[in-house]
Amino acid sequence: MLHGGLTTTTGGPARRGGALPDCGHFIGRSQLRVVVVRARSAAVDEFDSIISQPNDAYFKRVFSHLPRATLFFQTHLDPALVAQIDWPSLQLEPTSFVKQSLQQSHSDLLFSAQMGGRELKLYLLFEHQTSVDVEMPLRLLSYVLEILLAQHKATGLPLPPVLPFVLHQGPDRWTTSTCFEDMFALPESLASVLLPYLPKFQHLLLDLTQSDPDKDEIHDSLRLVFQLMKMARQKQLADFLSWMAREMSQPGWDVEEALVLLSYLYAMCVDPGIDEQQIAHSLEQQPNLNENMMSLAQKLIARGQALGEAVGEARGQVIGEARGVWIGKIQLLEQMTGMEVTTTAALEGLGLEQLAERYAVLEQGYAAKFKQG
Repeated sequence: MLHGGLTTTTGGPARRGGALPDCGHFIGRSQLRVVVVRARSAAVDEFDSIISQPNDAYFKRVFSHLPRATLFFQTHLDPALVAQIDWPSLQLEPTSFVKQSLQQSHSDLLFSAQMGGRELKLYLLFEHQTSVDVEMPLRLLSYVLEILLAQHKATGLPLPPVLPFVLHQGPDRWTTSTCFEDMFALPESLASVLLPYLPKFQHLLLDLTQSDPDKDEIHDSLRLVFQLMKMARQKQLADFLSWMAREMSQPGWDVEEALVLLSYLYAMCVDPGIDEQQIAHSLEQQPNLNENMMSLAQKLIARGQALGEAVGEARGQVIGEARGVWIGKIQLLEQMTGMEVTTTAALEGLGLEQLAERYAVLEQGYAAKFKQG
């Protein structure tokens, strides 16, 4: 039986207590090691894509999935607009469609769909934010303009409507205006004269700091994603694991396995203190998990172990490369000052701090000798 401490949350419907059967009932430790090895390559791939910018990468991977993006827009756009969109026509536009400035942003997704009986093409620009940006309306206007210019170059007039939607993850509340005209700060005496001739639009906004995903989202997958994104920024991931374990034990839980695995890996990348021991402990406390969910739990544990190994190897590689740089610099200075060059084997036995200190001493000696000359 795996163990590990975990903070639990309060609230929600009462659930019966009890202990789960030992995980070994479904998979033994030796079998688990085999699963870890098989999960390793997949974990490394996901680690590579999500470790450098986990918040943006998670957003992009979650909502590049068209059925999930459809669920989001259907539940967060105006119902009158939703009714006019031909949702089976929704597609993710290639990044080559827009200017390089937008291509280079990991946090933007651009969708298109037909609407009004397929008479009109609509673009939905989906932007992810983890901080409040007072210039957001101006930035979105530049994106919208690039989309319109590209569309005009391709097909001419009329231009398609482009609706920008900002998803704000937090942790700080979104306090800046969503209206472009508010960026002008016009004196009251001049506003009525100038505003009719100025660009005017308002972007849509979902501020997770002002939302309760557990209550507000009607689809399990969106509840999972937004609960995780919100609690990750609030540094409450241990509470999230407890919440997820309870939700997974509920009848009718409807979240695809790939999304749960991706969410767990994201949690580990955001908080290195989260590991497979914690997820196992949180799941063990739920009496209603069926065998299918326990199988998923075992995959979570295996993927977590594989990711941990990948992280360890990556960190080891970075340290090794750093040590090599220091060794090379030390040997070069020794050679330039006419000293006996220390062997690589001898220097490899030193830690990074010791190598840095040794280099600093050599550098001082070289500088002094250079000044004397």
